[in-house]
Amino acid sequence: MTPDFSRLTGIAVAAVLTVHIGAALAQPGTSSGRVTMGNLVTENVPPVPAGLAQRLQQYANTRSAGIADWSPDGKSLLITTRFGEAAQLHRVDQPMGARRQLTYFDEPIPTGAFAADGQSLLLIRDVGGSEDYQIYVLDLNTGAARVVSDGTARHSMPILSADRKMLAFSSNRRNGRDMDVYVADAAAPEQARMIHSAGGSWQPEAWSPAGEKLAITQSISVAESRIVIIDIATGSAQEIPTASGKAALGEPTFGTDAGTLFYTSDDGSDFTQLRLRDLRTGKDRVLTADVPWDVARLTVSRDGKRLVYVINEDGIDRLRLLDTKSLKPLPAPAIPDGQVTGLRFSPDGDRLAIGVTTATAPSDVYVYALKGKALTRWTESEVGGLNPARFVAAETVRYPSFDAVDGKPRQIPALVYTPKDRPGPHPVLVQIHGGPEGQERPSFVAETQAFVNELGIAVIKPNVRGSTGYGKDFQMLDNGLQREDSVKDIGALLDWIGTQLKLDAKRVMVYGGSYGGFMTLASLVAYNDRLAGGIDVVGISNFITFLNNTRGYRQDLRRVEYGDERDPMVRAFFERISPLNNAAKITKPLMVVQGLNDPRVPAGESEQMVAAVKANGGVVWYVQANDEGHGFRKKSNRAYQQQAMFMFLERYLIGGATN
Repeated sequence: MTPDFSRLTGIAVAAVLTVHIGAALAQPGTSSGRVTMGNLVTENVPPVPAGLAQRLQQYANTRSAGIADWSPDGKSLLITTRFGEAAQLHRVDQPMGARRQLTYFDEPIPTGAFAADGQSLLLIRDVGGSEDYQIYVLDLNTGAARVVSDGTARHSMPILSADRKMLAFSSNRRNGRDMDVYVADAAAPEQARMIHSAGGSWQPEAWSPAGEKLAITQSISVAESRIVIIDIATGSAQEIPTASGKAALGEPTFGTDAGTLFYTSDDGSDFTQLRLRDLRTGKDRVLTADVPWDVARLTVSRDGKRLVYVINEDGIDRLRLLDTKSLKPLPAPAIPDGQVTGLRFSPDGDRLAIGVTTATAPSDVYVYALKGKALTRWTESEVGGLNPARFVAAETVRYPSFDAVDGKPRQIPALVYTPKDRPGPHPVLVQIHGGPEGQERPSFVAETQAFVNELGIAVIKPNVRGSTGYGKDFQMLDNGLQREDSVKDIGALLDWIGTQLKLDAKRVMVYGGSYGGFMTLASLVAYNDRLAGGIDVVGISNFITFLNNTRGYRQDLRRVEYGDERDPMVRAFFERISPLNNAAKITKPLMVVQGLNDPRVPAGESEQMVAAVKANGGVVWYVQANDEGHGFRKKSNRAYQQQAMFMFLERYLIGGATN
């Protein structure tokens, strides 16, 4: 699982924390200096009113539930949800049953899996957002957890064979840079052996039903990835070929035996298609040639007889089931319009656990019985006592940009969340996703609902060029020296806002994280006079310093997308478009949020931008968490970030202040 920044922020509130924060910031001489409050460091952020914490508290207490695993006996589900400071693993034994917490770490636990006997768990955990995940085994009888990885390198979550006797994971333990693939006996995970070391970023994806082969993938860029089949006994490798030479292959999943592979590929197509390959004969077949959208995630039952896949239809997930022998469709459940967050067949293959979120409902887990064709809800995540009827659904719009396709203006898709009971014209917050290969899709974000319902702000989430989900041609439009074209899409959005009677074109602010943070800064540089300000969360301020300082295992992946800073022409381009080098053009208020331990966009990117804006006499608020990485994952840190953002929006977007 690769974290997607498009939904990195959230809301959490602690009244006691707010009192201490307010007291600290009210001390004489500290209002414009840096203030340390536990793990938080702030600069220029005013005291947080207690009333604001109360105002946001219900949004803070919304939850979601994600699928991690079935128990080996198929009677229980392992899920992730948060009741305290960070998400943990819980067990649910029946539909709408109690969520029994199994892990109690200080750090979030993103996922886990049951061992074969059901009496222990495999899980991964990092410290302080470093993303140097370690593999743990947790004994459910004693509650004791032990580290079974090396304690320092980065590791992926192990995938278990069908009988749960073998596991596979990737790690950069060899040199700190390349992600190699390892396998181990599940009973002795400490004794893992490397089975693939070819340089680059490799990830195990699927075991064959009998466990004799392992499908692995190499990520080269969003537009290029490979699939290789490894024979566990001999170590021999079989690569899935491509006709075009460069394509994105993924989601490898074996059928009923090691000779049949289902996978996705955009080889020769603008969209990612579901394919079936006979590994013995090399015969390949496209199964979704008539679908003009991407096939996203897929998974197969333990016996390989049933396959489920998802079609991303203009941002809405459509579920499809398939008999892998006859290749005939099976009845699939009707799920709400939104996003599938997880899929997992039960051990017997007769039931399918499905995670689903919509714009107005948090992710929850449902179970579909294939024989009875019944969909049963297993979890119901709380929304903090809020009335779900007040939540605002996303409206999909398309607006014209600066260039043309077939003689007509190129259309850029966007999601629009508009206050229900306020006449407008509404102030506007343009929220730009990260990636850059992300895609804004309808899913529940408590923060968005709070902005709309509590502040009366219209939130627009565009999918500028470079976003996934609309074909690889669209996805490639921002690569390399075309980087500024995605910024122009924001300029076109500002033009469109000016044509909408319900939107106030004189009160517009930009907000984004990671690459979306770069887009926020670049938009402020390009459209300073048309914006009220911006909020940059763990954003890139200079591609040269970013590429030099991002973690080694990420550098080449990012160079393919952004360009290689070692090339003189690319370097000169980066120097020209760098928000850091153009900071003097930003005269509107800026808020910057950063995790100190960020391995993706190092904290120096934020620090240098804050310093440059300050040196130019600009208004800049800064929030740093010393125990976070690429965004805030802990409830108390997210609480303060959200409160500070609300104050910033109330003052500079709604109130129109300039200092």
